[in-house]
Amino acid sequence: MKIFFWRCSYTALTTFCLMGLTAASGPVSNSQDMELRIGIVQRFGDRPTNKLQLAPTKGDRLKLTFPVGNRQETLITQNPIKLETAMEALPQPVIEEVVVLGNYRTFETAEDSAQNWRSQGIKVEIAQPERWQVWAKRDVYSTPLLRRLLLQSIEASGQKIAYLDTKILQQVPRVSWVVNGRRYQQNYLSISTNKNLIRVNQGEKPESDRLYAGRMNLQPNAYGTYTLVNQVPLETYVRGVLPYEIGISAPASAMEAQAIIARTYALRNIRRFAIDDYQLCADTHCQVYEGLQGAAASTDRAIAATRSMVLTYQNELVDALYSSTTGGVTANFSDVWNGADRPYLRPVVDAPMNIWNLSGQSLADEKNFQQFISMKTGFNESSWGVFRWRKETSLENITKDMQKFLRVKNSPYSKLKSIQGIAVVKRSQSGRILELAVKTDIGTFSLHKDEVRSAFAAPVSTLFYLQPLNKGQPELWGYAFIGGGLGHGVGLSQTGAQNLAKLGWSSPKILQFYYPGTQIKILERDIKP
Repeated sequence: MKIFFWRCSYTALTTFCLMGLTAASGPVSNSQDMELRIGIVQRFGDRPTNKLQLAPTKGDRLKLTFPVGNRQETLITQNPIKLETAMEALPQPVIEEVVVLGNYRTFETAEDSAQNWRSQGIKVEIAQPERWQVWAKRDVYSTPLLRRLLLQSIEASGQKIAYLDTKILQQVPRVSWVVNGRRYQQNYLSISTNKNLIRVNQGEKPESDRLYAGRMNLQPNAYGTYTLVNQVPLETYVRGVLPYEIGISAPASAMEAQAIIARTYALRNIRRFAIDDYQLCADTHCQVYEGLQGAAASTDRAIAATRSMVLTYQNELVDALYSSTTGGVTANFSDVWNGADRPYLRPVVDAPMNIWNLSGQSLADEKNFQQFISMKTGFNESSWGVFRWRKETSLENITKDMQKFLRVKNSPYSKLKSIQGIAVVKRSQSGRILELAVKTDIGTFSLHKDEVRSAFAAPVSTLFYLQPLNKGQPELWGYAFIGGGLGHGVGLSQTGAQNLAKLGWSSPKILQFYYPGTQIKILERDIKP
């Protein structure tokens, strides 16, 4: 997706990112450090017992600002505050309803689905109440009649996955806090300090404490709960990502490569949570971000050495996807998700030397694939435990996992009682499963791409083959899942990058290996959002 077309509140920021790209010869020391909005606690209040403590650092004070009628009230305290939730009974029941057009494992697949619905003239928005979902836009389909007419129209066209999600609310969560013996209760709360440092604790234990730079907002989200949003400068945000994504002991050039793609990923993905008025989350659905608690001199050096550097393709920010381990070969974007391929995200054998010819021995062929998975040496990830794996699962457990997955999808096959067999139907050139057939007591259906990881507990990637197991019984007992890698396998391998760095590869060479045809550029310091 070209970032020229990002919409809504992100226009100014993305214009800055694109217009400011120039050829990089070194870091810019005083470039504009833009601010991001990160949802660090996404659904606060989903349980009545939720508590959240915010505290200043030593010698500082919290400044709390919130609306009271038509004015803003401000409180200042040097003491921690504890945000608590309680269920408040409504004067009368409220119907909350949305047309769900699909449930998905990842944002990438949800976004492709959203584009397909838009092409049919249906206004949509992407949500994440738990799994990613595509909703009919609530302010367009704003009445029960409009929602039902839309659903009828969709069903008449033969599309069966859409449904009405209707809730009758008797009570809602309300957040409150106490300052100087008085209890306050507001839906919006802004928190700042003089030092721009705030401690956040989501539990009662000291080890749950996290230190964040910048400011905080507590704000309602689209699901009837609240989100704690950290407003933080980009470079400071990257300081809170690297220790948790690549680690503080990785070789320097691997850290530098991670810093460049972490920065690029953030800027490319600021559209993800438009429905909730923030940009990125703080977990593996985006990038792991835990503030400054784990910041280290080693990762800070890598960030400083690459300040403002981003990865581009034809002067556009790349889709800087990465995963823990590839299993020996990276994947096309379309091997895992629906949507257009990115020229720089394509299968690359994850080894420092040429040990497998993909053009001559495509991993789409089952025999080639099984031979490839049997290879264990010569790869960048060979010494890692998840490079190769084998997991056995009974038909009973496979059936339970499948039923749960299909219920979430609202599939008619969720009524299945037993699974009689599963088989790989189609693989990509990189060996990823594109289609998996599932034979059940009520018929046969197919799983596609990243659905496969959602439907089974055993595989941790889609790079696997199946081995039927009888366990001495006359009938099928289950399957062994035999494969490699952890995660989607698209783009950079964090494990592989570390091995290449140990071999003396520079960060530009590592990035060129995993993202062929890309260029490192920097954000121009004179361009402002």
